[in-house]
Parts: sequence; structure tokens; C-alpha cells
Amino acid sequence: MKRHALAIDGPAGAGKSTVAKMLAERLGYVYIDTGAMYRAATYKALKLRIDLNDPDGFGFLADTDMTFVDSILYLDGENVGQSIRSAAVTTSVSIVASHIQVRNQLVAIQQEIARNADVVMDGRDIGTVVLPDADLKIYMTATVEERARRRHEENLANGRDSDLLKIQKDIERRDRIDSTRIYNPLKQAEDAVYLDTSHLDIKAVADTIYVMFTKITSGDIVKGENHNG
Repeated sequence: MKRHALAIDGPAGAGKSTVAKMLAERLGYVYIDTGAMYRAATYKALKLRIDLNDPDGFGFLADTDMTFVDSILYLDGENVGQSIRSAAVTTSVSIVASHIQVRNQLVAIQQEIARNADVVMDGRDIGTVVLPDADLKIYMTATVEERARRRHEENLANGRDSDLLKIQKDIERRDRIDSTRIYNPLKQAEDAVYLDTSHLDIKAVADTIYVMFTKITSGDIVKGENHNG
């Protein structure tokens, strides 16, 4: 049976995860937060006191289990949904994600999941590397200021300390690292639909993508056709 896949890429704080979760629930698909997987790898490396700048130190990933249950990531059986959102992980995740050894290991897991289930997957390189044959690819972004505001409000809503200016600087730094790294950098796939969500309601964004995706998977629109406007 042919599996369907929706790929959503974009920088930190663009609204990818929120929209992807909404779409996965609406479609009845498995939601895969690949950013959470890189955070989990970072979290475990910090616990093991691995030198994060040493790519050869991540051999432990070969014996690491990452499983999603109801959109929550379990690392070696532990619910790490909150732990991987710590400041220490946030500061270090882009360094870890820049290592090809780490990327190869996690991409293999992501592709295996997609071979066995219909998925909505979000991250930095889903449309370009992980799922190049996805039914629909979305590149979602927003201004740095808006992305920082959203992350700030998310932190406050979850009871975490939050400094808006620091968040904005961290996002700008992560953008530089993610878009300039040698391996699988953040970039828009050639056949991806570009969506700037700076001034858009997230639910409206999800509704728009849902209509495009269902038209493609039902055969009403040819894959790769221009959907803007």
C-alpha cells in the first residue's frame, strides 16, 4: 500500500510543529517532530558528558531508542517531551545537528517510520533530504521578531523562564548555523510551497495546507504544481 507523506520545513519558531500536529490529527497520520529527535540526541549527549563538538562521540546513537507515542517522544523509554526543551539543549542542538554522523543516524530512523506509516513530518531538511518524494512540501517561515515572540509566549505558557531578547538572539544564531552548515542545511526545496506565517492565523495556515494536501493525494492536483494564489 502506498504511504502518504507531508513534509514541513522551516526555521525555529515558524509554527511548523503546531501546524504539523494539527494536520496529523486531522488526517489521522503519525506526527514526527524531527527537531525533537535532534534535541533528544543533544539531551542524551549532555547526560553522558559527550564533547558536543566531537562528531565521533555520538556512537551511542546506534544503541539509542527513539519512539513517538501520541506525538510525544520517548528516549530509551523515557518521556522527554519537557526535558529536551531546556535552555542547555536549546543552546546546543544546532551544533549536534551539524554532525553528519548524527544526521545519518536520525534520517535513517525517520525514513523507516515513513516507509511504514502515513506521516506529517517537520524539521529543517525533510523535503530536501528525508522525504524528497513527499506528496506535498511546505517551507514555513516568519520574521525573526515574530518567531521570538511566539517562542517567548510558549515558554511563559509552559511555566518556563523566558527572556524575549535572548530568545531572538538565539534564533538568529540558530538560523545562521542551520542555513550554513555543510551537511543538509536548512533551505527550501525547489518544489516546496513557500508560506510566510508572520501575520497569519495558525489554524488558517493548517486549513490551507490541508486543502492542498487532500487535493494532491486525491489526484485533483498534480504533484509539484504551483499552489500559490
